[in-house]
Order: sequence, then structure tokens, then C-alpha cells
Amino acid sequence: MTFATRFLTRSYRPHDPAAADAATDTPPASRAEEARRALLARIGEFVETHDLAVTASNLSTICGGLSGSHPELAQAFTAREIAGEPIDQRWLDTLARLDPEGHSRIAGLEALMDKLEYSLMRFAQTARSARSETSDHRGALGAKIEAMADIDLAPAAAGELAQVIDLSRAMLARIEQAEASMARSQEETDRLRENLAKARMEADVDHLTGLPNRRAFERRLVSASLEARAKGEALSLAFCDVDHFKLVNDRHGHEAGDRVLCALAGTLNEHAGSACFVGRHGGEEFVLLFYGMDKNAARAKLDAIRRAQAARLLMNRDTGQPFGRVTFSGGVAEVTEDTDTRSALARADAALYRAKQEGRNRVMVG
Repeated sequence: MTFATRFLTRSYRPHDPAAADAATDTPPASRAEEARRALLARIGEFVETHDLAVTASNLSTICGGLSGSHPELAQAFTAREIAGEPIDQRWLDTLARLDPEGHSRIAGLEALMDKLEYSLMRFAQTARSARSETSDHRGALGAKIEAMADIDLAPAAAGELAQVIDLSRAMLARIEQAEASMARSQEETDRLRENLAKARMEADVDHLTGLPNRRAFERRLVSASLEARAKGEALSLAFCDVDHFKLVNDRHGHEAGDRVLCALAGTLNEHAGSACFVGRHGGEEFVLLFYGMDKNAARAKLDAIRRAQAARLLMNRDTGQPFGRVTFSGGVAEVTEDTDTRSALARADAALYRAKQEGRNRVMVG
């Protein structure tokens, strides 16, 4: 019996009348506390058994599977162990991509930013319109005041008119102050809109390589898959991972490792062309979308990029020592081959894993 099967068995035991009677005698609060402790124990055992990092993302994914709140994750754990394949960090990261809550959070954030941007736009329009109307009224009122000041009246009437003129000039001064305040509000709103647009752009960029980041990729994948299916065109994706990247960091330092990542980003961007989307998915992993290409065409394209990268000899400019050949492995899957976009992510990642297992510096299709 696999570990995943064991934890499922613990959660769904056959009906036992005696146990049911005992459970009935236990207060609901106590049963809930026991269930919570049992789940925590299973999570801890799972983490230790598979030597996984204790991170928020890992714990969320593991809890989703072990608690039964995410049946797809529970099935994936079981299927993985039945197949005899390891449950490691790379594979767990793949499962995290299946988490609908992550996509919901991103979608919620996008919706909130859209609402904020729309509100700022409407406020700017209102402020601009009010400022324009105020300016027109101020000009008309000012002209009337000057005209009234030139009227010759009897002393008694002139005194009353003077009071009206003074009151009108006070009102005019307040209108000018309000107009200046609206002008400042409009300027601040314009700056907020510019900062929001800049923040949205920066949130989509990997600051090390300058490529789109994982957030930008996930948004692009959704829109590209919808468009491809609507047009009846092919769409493929690929994951690429630098081979032996840890050795580069260990031998040359993390700054040198960063330069290697930038060099690979340059190769991918240079050779991918306009029919591809290239992004950094995180760490030493990159992601590509191939518009209008099935998985075989995408594999051929990525393999050509792989050969171009393998032909480059990189040098550590700080020490003069060569990095040697820096290669990458890739896994390709066709998004439009399946109705579920997430399955393409899993297939591409599985293909990348096989490429690593079979010697690296190669591209495989999932």
C-alpha cells in the first residue's frame, strides 16, 4: 500500500457501529480538534517521507490533497506513487500549477486593479469636467462683477451695490480656490493612474532577465489558449530548465549564475522570434508559448534553440574561468490537444523530467 493510499484509507474507513457510537459520545469540538491534529500529523509525515521543503506553497498543495478538499491533488499523489515515480519538489511545483485557488487569486487581483483603474479614470473625467465648468462660470461671474462696478447709482443704491460686489468677489475667490484644488486633484489622479499602469507593467516583468515573469505567462496562456481554440489553430508550450545549474552557482557564485540565466534568456528571446512568447517561470526554469505550432513543430523550434545555446562558450568575466557549455533541457506539450489547459502544463513538465532523466541537453514531447 502506498503512502498516499494509506492516508486516504485513514480518512475513509469502513463503517464501524461501535466506533460510530463512541464518536457520537465525543463532543463535536473534540472530534474537530482530533481531525485537525490527525491532518497536521499526516502533512508532517508526508513532508518528511518525501524530503520536501516547508514552504507556504508546498503546505497548501499537500494540505489540498491530504484533506480531500482538492480531489485532483489526492488522485495525483496516488497515481504518482502507483507509477513508482518520485514525489519531489519539481513535481510538487507542477501540482501547484493545478491549484485553482492560485489562479483565482490572480484573477481577483486583476479584477480589483481593473476596478481601481476604472474608478480613477471616471474620477479624472469628472474632475476635468467640473474644472472646465467652474472655469467658465468664474469667467462669466468676473465679467459681471466688473460691469457692475462701472455703474453710476445714487449714493444709497451705490452702497448696496458695493456690498453685492464685495460678496460676489468673495465668492469668486472661493471659486478660484476650488478650481485650483480640482486642478491638483486631477494631477494627483493622473499620477495615480500612471503609477498603477507602471506597477502593472513591473508586476509582469522578471527584473533579472527582463523577460515576462510567471504571472505574465499565466495570463498570456489563458488568453492565447482561448484565442487558439476560437480560431481552430494550434498552440504549444514548453518548459526549459538549465542543466546542472546548481554546479554553476557552487563553482562560480550566484552572481555568475545570474549572468548565465541572463545569457540563456537572451538566446531564447533572440531565436524564438515573433511567433513565440518567452518568459522566466522562476529559478532556472523558462517557459515558451508557440503560436500556431503543434507539439512537433514546437519541439523542432525549441531544439534548434537548444543547439544554438549548446554551441555557445560562456566565460566568467570576473575570474576569467570558462563556464563551459551551458545547456538546457526542455519539455513540450500541445495546449490545444486537450480541453483542459492545465493538463498541458503537467505534460510539458513530465516531458522535461524525462529529458533530465535521459541525459539532459535534449527536448522531449509530452
